[in-house]
Amino acid sequence: MDATELQELEPSPVEETPSNSKDDYFGDQNVPPQPHAIGLSQHSPIWYLTRIQKYSSIAFTAFTTAHIVNTSIIPLVTQSVPASEPYLLLTRPYYQSWPIAEPLFVIAPLSVHIASGVALRLYRRRVNAKRYGAETRSEKKLFSAALWPKVSGTSKLGFVGVPLLLGHTFINRAIPNQFPGGSSNVGLAYVSHAFAKHPLISAAGFTALISVLVFHTTWGWAKWLGFTPDQTTALGVERQLIKKRRWYIINGVAGAVVALWMAGSFGVVGRAGEAPGWVGKMYEEMYQKIPIFGRWA
Repeated sequence: MDATELQELEPSPVEETPSNSKDDYFGDQNVPPQPHAIGLSQHSPIWYLTRIQKYSSIAFTAFTTAHIVNTSIIPLVTQSVPASEPYLLLTRPYYQSWPIAEPLFVIAPLSVHIASGVALRLYRRRVNAKRYGAETRSEKKLFSAALWPKVSGTSKLGFVGVPLLLGHTFINRAIPNQFPGGSSNVGLAYVSHAFAKHPLISAAGFTALISVLVFHTTWGWAKWLGFTPDQTTALGVERQLIKKRRWYIINGVAGAVVALWMAGSFGVVGRAGEAPGWVGKMYEEMYQKIPIFGRWA
């Protein structure tokens, strides 16, 4: 072909690519991810683990809300532990009468929530190892600080909350089940007796448990709702103002919930005094089975 027959053309920018070839070249952006052979869409494990962690928190949040109502709001309204006990007993059949109800609606979601959080950290470490080219154990050890993802404040509260929650479950479920009647003997009077006999330990334990779990839950839901300070899309000075405002709002909500919970638990239940007669003696026998602290019961 003669050079004189060639025609000079201007380069075509991306947005002017002919419509009949655009989809072939760039792929159809509106087509959802195609499923694999096993029926799963082509999302990364992080996508699945994040959603597992998110949705598993719904059941436990609902349980915690009901628990706040039973152990704080109702005692605040009645100003009496004996008058509040029947309301606590009304909700128990929903998660204790059916043998697998409590494991299914409380223990399982909580376990899945914790496991998915740990799995997320392990998978992100694996991704970082590939990014840094760390394949051998010595290389991973060399880049150890860089490989592990940063632990957020919410995650730190979660890690602290796990042993506190396990201890609470052990004291209120495992130990009473060793006695006639099982956990049906445990109510608000069980807590009142503990405050009367061991005020410092009880106050410290409940303060730590309530504060850690409420702040963890509040910040966690703020993240799921896209409301944490770092999730703002604003820029410049406005970004700083919004971040500060959100920080105060989230902590304010968490602080208000903690104050409400403590008002009923400490102000009413914690001041109700010792349980009378054989019930009080049984409670003291239960307290003696608490590791470490039981020796002072």
